[in-house]
Amino acid sequence: MFKQLRTRFIILTMASVLAVLLIIMTAINLLNYRNVLIDSDRILSILAENQGEFPGMNDSMNNGPDSSADNGQQPPETADGQEPPAMPDDRTSFDGSSDSDAENPERQQRQFRKNNNFYHMHGISEETPFESRYFSVTLDADGNVTDSDTRNIAAVDGDTAESYAAEIFEKTRTKGFTGSYRWLRQYDADTETTKIIFLDCTRSLSNVHSFLITTVLVSLVGFAAVMLLVILFSRRIVRPIQESYDKQKQFITDAGHELKTPLTVINADLSVLEMDVGESEWIDDARLQTERLTKLTNDLVYLSRMDEAQRQVEMIDFPLSDVVTEVSQSFRSRAIVEEKEFTGRITPMLTCHGDEKAIRQLVSILLDNALKYSPAGGTISLTLAPQAKGILLEVRNTTSEIIDPESVSHLFDRFYRTDQSRNSETGGFGLGLAIAKAVVTAHRGKITAASDDGRSLTISALL
Repeated sequence: MFKQLRTRFIILTMASVLAVLLIIMTAINLLNYRNVLIDSDRILSILAENQGEFPGMNDSMNNGPDSSADNGQQPPETADGQEPPAMPDDRTSFDGSSDSDAENPERQQRQFRKNNNFYHMHGISEETPFESRYFSVTLDADGNVTDSDTRNIAAVDGDTAESYAAEIFEKTRTKGFTGSYRWLRQYDADTETTKIIFLDCTRSLSNVHSFLITTVLVSLVGFAAVMLLVILFSRRIVRPIQESYDKQKQFITDAGHELKTPLTVINADLSVLEMDVGESEWIDDARLQTERLTKLTNDLVYLSRMDEAQRQVEMIDFPLSDVVTEVSQSFRSRAIVEEKEFTGRITPMLTCHGDEKAIRQLVSILLDNALKYSPAGGTISLTLAPQAKGILLEVRNTTSEIIDPESVSHLFDRFYRTDQSRNSETGGFGLGLAIAKAVVTAHRGKITAASDDGRSLTISALL
């Protein structure tokens, strides 16, 4: 029993740890992925506001010192084959200022602060234009490509960009992912054109995947470490409960043996007293209570022995059908006397490997319980039939009172009775079904109770 308790403790603890780890991992990775989307959409919004370019980047690329070389064009030659005149020295720099501005430190500083304020206002770094890889495609109302710009990315050519844009043009969403490219659709009502801007998120998504793998590996290592600690310390946690239970069981056993002697003496003295004074109502009542106390003591000792882990039970193959038929015969007569209907459906030639004496007691307990709590004119049915996983022993009876669904799960508890007033008219102590459960458990079976309509009770034991 305590091995099962320890196993359940480990399973419940590790299931709780696993659930917490999954929640933490999911939350962290979702937040990480959400941040990537927010950053990507922020950059795409800036590009959309500036016609697919970062502010100042277009001037720098068109007017910079190497702009002609970047376009793959050679400087034009004069008609007589001589080199063209030198370019003027007022070219525009990346931030939109001319070279003459470099001679004015104050103006340069103002422009620098202006760019910084722009980037800070949009929540991005000044290095973002140089780190980002992006391209854009413009389409008319019919979905025909009118312009494409792939200057700021090397992994995508014009044909690939146009194929991406054609695929997205058919969609109704304004943003999304195509592979590792985050895209944003922008419609211009004046020109009736649609510009689709793509941002390469390969590095960001790769970081997200790496972070996911890292969190999974770390969580697995942590889960394994916690499991090892729980397994090591679970025995120590369960030990006080086991010691307390062993002491309780030992007390019941010792008390039962100690009570047997005085009960036997009292019963013998009552018999001698009856011989001297004759039959008496008081003697009969004392003998009845002594017998009930003796039965209670025997039941407690039996339960204590059934719970012993090393209990030696003589397991043999015996004819179960014959045993159930034999035991039920005595209860048929009792049912007739109590004006109750008793029916049985016992499959012949069934055998069981177990303790024959304990199985006899199991059948007796179930039938006695059914007869005891069924009203006059009620019905009791006994079924013994083979099942896929064993042999089913089922006893069903109508009840004199409505059964509370919450009480069904407690029927196998010791000293539990549905009659909360604990009326002794039925003669029970609430130990019968507890003993039945102990017998079935000792035979590696399962016993359950059910009440479908609240007016009947079905006890099913799968052996």
